[in-house]
Amino acid sequence: MIKIVQCWDDGVVDDIRMCELLRQKDAKASFNLNAGLHGVQRGSRWRYQDCKDVLRLAKSELLSAYDGFTIANHSYSHPWANQIPIEQWEREVVDGRKALQDIFGQEILGFAYPYSVTSPELAEVVRAAGHVYGRDGKFATPCFPPADPIQFAADCHFAVPDFWERYAKAKAANASVFYFWGHSYELVTEADWQAFAKKIERFNADPDAVWADLEELFQPEFAK
Repeated sequence: MIKIVQCWDDGVVDDIRMCELLRQKDAKASFNLNAGLHGVQRGSRWRYQDCKDVLRLAKSELLSAYDGFTIANHSYSHPWANQIPIEQWEREVVDGRKALQDIFGQEILGFAYPYSVTSPELAEVVRAAGHVYGRDGKFATPCFPPADPIQFAADCHFAVPDFWERYAKAKAANASVFYFWGHSYELVTEADWQAFAKKIERFNADPDAVWADLEELFQPEFAK
């Protein structure tokens, strides 16, 4: 049996549709949020590939949008961690975790490094803040167990052309986990959404696959 895990970054409006799709397909996922960028109204607008406006969800939308899914810290305001003082990075990590715990009323155990920037020094800040895992942007198959959970590689991005070849590679290696990630705003067209829905359905049809939460991977019972 191989556990399928996925996570999505940035807390954008497209996550509402993503969550609805995943609920319909009984698929699990984690969402990595920047608590400091969710205001009273939808904001932090930017342009994706010059074809789509992207907005972050309003703070008041977060609980309903992500009901039933795992929430992880993506820092408070999504900085380039290698371009700010370490003391500022500490505030980003600690304040981001605390704010999400206040919003969702639950312990936040996961982290995803903004822009996939990390280093041993930056990772120690994430660990000291109370996180049990951190996605670092690198890729590895098998991806689990990681040498260091605070610098945890995924198998791939969800949109890589050889996605299913990578999944086959993980299965051939008797991997216990297959892990992919992305941003829901990268699904631009209806064809993109339909193709992703078929991807989820293909996992559901695989008798060797089962959906899992990222946090679950680091619980003692998983290793039994």
